Amino acid sequence: MTLQEWLPDLRDRLSRVPSDDTMRDIRILAAHAMGVSPSRMTLHMHDELSDDMVNHISLLMDARMLCTPVSKIIQKRSFWGREFAVDLDVLDPRPDTETLIAAALDLGAQSRVLDLGTGTGIIGLTLAAEWPNAEVVCTDISEKALAVAKHNKNALGVADKVTLLKSDWFEAVNGQFDLILSNPPYIALDEWDDLDFEVRTFDPRLALTDEADGLSAYRTLTQHAGLHLKTDGHLMVEIGHTQGSAVQALFNSAGFIQIKCLPDMAGRDRVVKGVWSTQ
Repeated sequence: MTLQEWLPDLRDRLSRVPSDDTMRDIRILAAHAMGVSPSRMTLHMHDELSDDMVNHISLLMDARMLCTPVSKIIQKRSFWGREFAVDLDVLDPRPDTETLIAAALDLGAQSRVLDLGTGTGIIGLTLAAEWPNAEVVCTDISEKALAVAKHNKNALGVADKVTLLKSDWFEAVNGQFDLILSNPPYIALDEWDDLDFEVRTFDPRLALTDEADGLSAYRTLTQHAGLHLKTDGHLMVEIGHTQGSAVQALFNSAGFIQIKCLPDMAGRDRVVKGVWSTQ
């Protein structure tokens, strides 16, 4: 049997799973099982599948039928042109976070960078790869998340300039930085039930919600960042699309200047940034 011959049945099996693109899901899962690039799957649609390959693809499809996200099934996600390992212990990286990376890169290369709540490491490790001379510290309260970040920093070849640190926000952080970034848990508790089933079930709750109003992390970040920022250093955070005004107000109250809210590709508020001034 070939994948082309099997396709109608696979589409039928996944037809009840909410997805933006069922055919893309099939292509990625089949490519993963077959050890080929998803972009080259059209060249392999008529390859004869061995019994082992059929069983492997079936297992992946069974996982998808349970609404397991494709990235959590294949345990990897592309972000800013690089591949990152993901599992059930870390937040699945989203394209929205690339807005935060773009904002950081617009500053030009920074010498010392702090990524708080790093998860997979996508923010700190991406900047370490983009800025070869930068010293980057990535923190997380979860040892399991730090294990994933360690794998990713080794895979990306930036291990020599990235320090991973277990810390509850700034608790174990020492020194000052040119740039502090974070994508903290910003889902309010009363928004929890409205999240997609895949998000609620397969991303760690600790990385999604503060179990309160969604602003707890921003209060901590803005109140304590100044102790760890050089004069004229920057704080940048990802936000929920309704939180722009509230987070900007927290930046202002903490003494930041040049505060701006930046939109994502869909035009929604996504990043708040500000400059630390001791004046």
